[in-house]
Amino acid sequence: MTQARAEPGNLIDGKAIARRLTDRVKIEVEALREKTGQLPGLAVVLVGNDPASEVYVRNKALQTHRAGMRSFMHMLPETTPQDELLGLIARLNGDPQIHGILVQLPLPKQIDPAVVTNAIVPHKDVDGLGEVNAGRLSLGIPGLVPCTPLGCLILLRETLPQMRGLHAVVIGASNLVGKPMAQLLLREGCTVSIAHIDTRDPAGLAREGDILVVATGRSGLVRGDWIRPGATVIDVGITRVPTHDGKTKLVGDVVFEEARQVAAHITPVPGGVGPMTIACLLHNTLQAARLTLDPQGGLA
Repeated sequence: MTQARAEPGNLIDGKAIARRLTDRVKIEVEALREKTGQLPGLAVVLVGNDPASEVYVRNKALQTHRAGMRSFMHMLPETTPQDELLGLIARLNGDPQIHGILVQLPLPKQIDPAVVTNAIVPHKDVDGLGEVNAGRLSLGIPGLVPCTPLGCLILLRETLPQMRGLHAVVIGASNLVGKPMAQLLLREGCTVSIAHIDTRDPAGLAREGDILVVATGRSGLVRGDWIRPGATVIDVGITRVPTHDGKTKLVGDVVFEEARQVAAHITPVPGGVGPMTIACLLHNTLQAARLTLDPQGGLA
């Protein structure tokens, strides 16, 4: 089942959709404060001094404040031992002011990200990457869902009248995006295929997709002839590349100008998935706060 062909340039405005989600979160945060007398608190931990990560973390803190929540930042040096980071997480797990914990990835080589992720108690795992929340997603049990796949799903819901019965192709099989994205699409009633590094003909598989979600980290991998005419394309990739004038620009995993001539709907880079990731982090922090402050309300 293929979506109707649209004119080139039918962009999915991730910034506008993220603003609407953030506005709803802000209203619900105030309602939770009125009901419980407390505000959701998000702790973000950054290990190292990568400039791009520092900017990203500070933006998360700014957006957290704008949504009416409390933000707690922990900036640790690059040489921080794993045991020291785990000790901080243990303290945050037990802190009643903290409802969500996010450890910024990637981590320095001396730290095992799986150990760190699973050290966060499941009801504060707002990245949704721990084993418990991953298992809940796989089984269809309510839990905290990884922010980027959740953002992609919201973009699709806002764009398509329905997804049930559509063929969705996910390029990339990471635990961060590809696998949880496939699970979310299955829950929507899609038929789901996943292309990964050993897929024999990824272009041929991609051309079968009514929905194409690309999350490989390889800029320009997907060309226009990989895309089924009328498909909806969600480009998760973001890479900074040099330009001919000596500057740089951000590009996705999809060759945008080629793809927009074929796709009915497509996310730009930047301005597509990126804003949704932060908006969904705020959404997840609110959900995590509800689990502690208003457990009868459940996960919305």
